[in-house]
Amino acid sequence: MAMGAEKAKRRLGKGLAALIGDVDTDAAVMTRARTQRRVPVEFLERNPRNPRTTFKDDDLAELTASVKEKGIVQPILVRPKPDAGSDSFEIIAGERRWRAAQKAGLHEVPVVIQEVSDQEALELAIIENVQRADLNPVEEARGYARLIEEFSYTQADLASVIGKSRSHVANTMRLLKLPQPIQDHLSEGALSAGHARALITAENPEDLARQIVDGGLSVRDAEVLAQTPAKKAAGSSHKPEKDADTKALERRLTDALGLTVVINHKPNGAGEVRIRYKDVDQLEAVCQRLGVD
Repeated sequence: MAMGAEKAKRRLGKGLAALIGDVDTDAAVMTRARTQRRVPVEFLERNPRNPRTTFKDDDLAELTASVKEKGIVQPILVRPKPDAGSDSFEIIAGERRWRAAQKAGLHEVPVVIQEVSDQEALELAIIENVQRADLNPVEEARGYARLIEEFSYTQADLASVIGKSRSHVANTMRLLKLPQPIQDHLSEGALSAGHARALITAENPEDLARQIVDGGLSVRDAEVLAQTPAKKAAGSSHKPEKDADTKALERRLTDALGLTVVINHKPNGAGEVRIRYKDVDQLEAVCQRLGVD
């Protein structure tokens, strides 16, 4: 890595917490005291290079409720927008807080203004999101790839900066080799990174991904499934297609509950019904429909 990039790595590794307010060191307090101010929400614009592109409605609604009650507790990290007036800023970290502030009807938000380059803004956005676990696996992988491709990071350097192992960085970036439909499942939360890693070397990853999602399989089940395609081809065949009656029943149950319902029959006549929910509220709603207190 070039000397400039090495200096940036050391700076970010030690100074990121101070920049985004995670640790109240004396330096951090002084930095915020010098640069913090309140600005109208319309003076802020999202960073088009922000690695985070997915903002779930449920999470944003919860944050909006908190903002209405307590306001913006942690300032949004911004930089003066290049080639713009003094009252225009680009968000480096805190876009979700900015979105919640708008939904909550706030007119002003607290910001910390930093003079940083395009490279530093991207680095801070990626690292801040990764450290807060705000990125889905695909967003995280794309962020790593951009730092490596655009700013000559090595995987080892990147791992050191973000506080992850080199194997974590390498395994995460391997997810970008998967077909786009599987990456979409990852972004939506239908598949975990563990599921996806099991599919990277599979012969028919899209078919297997469909089976995993439809069957609600665990990561261990996915690993077994990905390792046994040759046995299935040599012996019997793929899992039989569900009959029309079963599919129709799945649809009726899904419509009735408002949640995805999967029915799996076994050769011996037994089977199982799986109901997938996204949060505790959905689970409680099912319990109420079933008369369970």
